Amino acid sequence: MSRSFIQKYALYAAWVVSVTAVLGSLYFSQIKGLVPCELCWIQRIFMYPLAIILGIAAFYNDVHLKKYVLPLSLIGGAVSFYHYLVQKVPGFAAVKPCVQGVPCNVQYINWFGFVTIPFLALTAFTLISIFMIFLFLKTGKEKGE
Repeated sequence: MSRSFIQKYALYAAWVVSVTAVLGSLYFSQIKGLVPCELCWIQRIFMYPLAIILGIAAFYNDVHLKKYVLPLSLIGGAVSFYHYLVQKVPGFAAVKPCVQGVPCNVQYINWFGFVTIPFLALTAFTLISIFMIFLFLKTGKEKGE
């Protein structure tokens, strides 16, 4: 896959990733009946608007929306990374324990010994961020920067 191919379809790919993440979170909570913890809700706050913003941007082929998408994906990714550390590194759970509802260190899934729900969210946020960086490179090259 060439760089120009990725840059050409980066916006659409980011939208597909965000919609997949939203549908995955809804599957886990609404179909599987898994109750989201506090950190899961925060990650959803950052992912759900991305699906809408990226969908509109993809429909209008508006690559300038990346300046709104990248901060959301980076902050959401940071929350996902922290949540993953809470689940996998024993000392992190004591830093800020969830006080209501489901504890944040509960691992509903643990595929292959490392894939948890926050890991899936982190993967989605990371992919979206990478696609947005490709768009930055594409538009910067077009402007002659």
